[in-house]
Amino acid sequence: MFQLPEDRAIVLSKLRSLIQENIPEGFAEEMSYGMIGYVVPHSIYSEGYHCDTSLPLPFINIASLKNFITFYHMGIYADEKLSNWFVKEYPKHSKRKLDMGKSCIRFKKMDDIPYKLLSKLIK
Repeated sequence: MFQLPEDRAIVLSKLRSLIQENIPEGFAEEMSYGMIGYVVPHSIYSEGYHCDTSLPLPFINIASLKNFITFYHMGIYADEKLSNWFVKEYPKHSKRKLDMGKSCIRFKKMDDIPYKLLSKLIK
């Protein structure tokens, strides 16, 4: 078992609390793909994840990777309108350039994570 550096542990703890405070009812927290994950449990969506129906449908994941903290949100992958909103809002909340993949937002600088924007995205 390895331990995270203190600055990353603080950020992941803060992100976890932010998610728990803002995520709608019904989602479940679990380890998912080696990350802290928030999923739609089979009790709500019995079909599960289409790639592996034995797994619940993923919604949000957070992780500490080698060079950054990642925040995965399946809504910005699945909903172009939501993704466009997030991309437009991001510069209003952070002085850094948005580093984003299809569902992944990468934060290389721990001191400039837009927590207020992420809380809106989670809701």
